[in-house]
Amino acid sequence: MSKLTHLDEHGAARMVDVGGKNATRRSATAAGFIRMAPDTLAAVRDGSGPKGDVLAAARIAGIMAAKKTGDLIPLCHPLALDTVSVDFAFEDHGIAVTARAALSGKTGVEMEALVAASMALLTVYDMAKALEKGMVIEQVRLLEKTGGKSGDWRAE
Repeated sequence: MSKLTHLDEHGAARMVDVGGKNATRRSATAAGFIRMAPDTLAAVRDGSGPKGDVLAAARIAGIMAAKKTGDLIPLCHPLALDTVSVDFAFEDHGIAVTARAALSGKTGVEMEALVAASMALLTVYDMAKALEKGMVIEQVRLLEKTGGKSGDWRAE
């Protein structure tokens, strides 16, 4: 196993020093899914739920969360993001979310994309829970990342 970058030589937690790194273009895309009953899905699709436009609120929540990732995850650098997007797709048994974050910087944006996708899904749950409490959030994962020292990576 490779050395964990968030531990010093004594095993204590530390924030990684990125001061000597060059800024490069970096991006990350994450995805997830919320499974729900057909009636709940229909209500979200047509905006007839008790809280209105679910996906508009979830998109804003995802973008806002990406911007706050450094406040949410210990040892994560606060980043000046260039862009964050959150998109949704209706599927047979629920809603898929895809979140993308990008910047020119010294560290990657994988956590920002994952946080955006997660918060968007949590917001869908919150906005639709009056209709169904048994919704399941699943398959939150990194799809790809570009840039940085380790180069590009894509999920299989």
